[in-house]
Amino acid sequence: MHAVFDAGPSAPCPSPFNLAAHVMGRAEAQPDKIALAILRLSGAERWSYARLHAAIRGTGTGLMRAGLQPGDRMLMRLGNTVEFPIAYLGAIAVGLVPIPTSSQLTAPEVAGIIATTQPRLILRAGDIACPETEIPVLYEPALEAMRDLPPAEYDMGDPDRLAYIIYTSGTSGTPRAVCHAHRAIWARRMMYDGWYGLRGDDRLCHAGAFNWTFTLGTGLMDPWAMGATALIPAPEVTPDQLPLLLSRHDTTIFAAAPGVYRKIFKQNMKLALPRLRHGLAAGEKLSDTIRQHWQDATGTPVFEAYGMSECSTFISGSPDHPAAPGTLGRPQQGRRVAIVGPEGPVETNEEGTIAIHKSDPGLMLGYLGAPEATAAKFSGDWFLTGDQGAMDEGGQITYMGRADDMMNAGGFRVSPMEVEAALTLHPGITQVAVTDIEVKEDARVIMAFYTGPDPLDPATLDAFARERLAGYKAPRGYIHVTALPTGANGKLLRRALRPIYEDLHGQA
Repeated sequence: MHAVFDAGPSAPCPSPFNLAAHVMGRAEAQPDKIALAILRLSGAERWSYARLHAAIRGTGTGLMRAGLQPGDRMLMRLGNTVEFPIAYLGAIAVGLVPIPTSSQLTAPEVAGIIATTQPRLILRAGDIACPETEIPVLYEPALEAMRDLPPAEYDMGDPDRLAYIIYTSGTSGTPRAVCHAHRAIWARRMMYDGWYGLRGDDRLCHAGAFNWTFTLGTGLMDPWAMGATALIPAPEVTPDQLPLLLSRHDTTIFAAAPGVYRKIFKQNMKLALPRLRHGLAAGEKLSDTIRQHWQDATGTPVFEAYGMSECSTFISGSPDHPAAPGTLGRPQQGRRVAIVGPEGPVETNEEGTIAIHKSDPGLMLGYLGAPEATAAKFSGDWFLTGDQGAMDEGGQITYMGRADDMMNAGGFRVSPMEVEAALTLHPGITQVAVTDIEVKEDARVIMAFYTGPDPLDPATLDAFARERLAGYKAPRGYIHVTALPTGANGKLLRRALRPIYEDLHGQA
């Protein structure tokens, strides 16, 4: 029996279609309902559906008045504020193509994005890094003033047309611009039952920042499309303060990266969350330890999902179909997933590459300006994730690691070659290799191993790295070695770096 699971057909995306119109599709029917609450210990900033909808459409009007045309690209260099989702949806509403980016990126990294995407406009908060450029820049105060402009009409059209571009680390070390169609939001409906158990009366709290794509999708757009209430902690809220806010604001679903769950817990703690039904986790593998801590503290389960920038999440456990112990879960309704080897789908219970069928409505259009890289991700009809897994007869999939050397830093995939390329520029380094290492239970960090005439000051190396790399890409430690481990053909062996770390730190 081949390891192929067809979870049944999905409803076709309507046409004409607009992603932002779909997200705000329930706003007019419930104008006074709270769409968004930004949570602080001192209170909450609340946005009704009417206020949010008006701000999005007014921003669309303002962006068009700035001289843009449908199809133009717009780079987003905004911070962790409500302006991020408003500008994002306002742009898509009028047919523009936003390019949301992490506020942690450095000016050199952003320069590469600008060169690849050629945006017509940059939206910028004053304290967010951005290189000098001749491209017009619109600052946050001007964006805020657009909220009160007359509402723009939605630009309806082909659901397969380009809607937005996001960035992901490529295995070559060059970040890739991932192009998504308007239909990507329609495909997310498969998560409502397949992962979230989402209802219109839910109050879903996502612990991530506004400008993280995980928050943007799971924490904001999906609840809004269902007519639910989104709860987002303000930037100053710390993980240990989250339980109080979850209780105070009657949270029914909590979503976060596994690292946030880990930071919440203290030994033998109990969380009084009477309205909470369950938690959601994605971005990196959720450990059994964290899962059990949450269960013990709240009496509720955590449902995990697996996905990637090119197709969001498509394998998960859910309230209706919990994942079997030790597995990621099974493909969501409407998905077709396989475990693929060199000759195509392998047999059940055999290891191979997790793959999703090319017909999936949530799958990317391709990598911008990189047709060869796009083609390399496919094997026949299957899009290859690069992750290894095995599927049982019931479609439950066990995760078995990466097929390459990609690292995971707090939910962000990071290419070791990108980090190595930046560090190699340091004059005191002759060779360098990086990998992620589990330094304590459930905590993985990026570590750098380098050769050079003399050991270098770690603080100096850290500063050097952070001038060229986003903070989440920068190594957390630097180890001077006499030589890097290589194979018989001279190729670097990153898997041999961990024993070096263990020898130095006495870890097994």
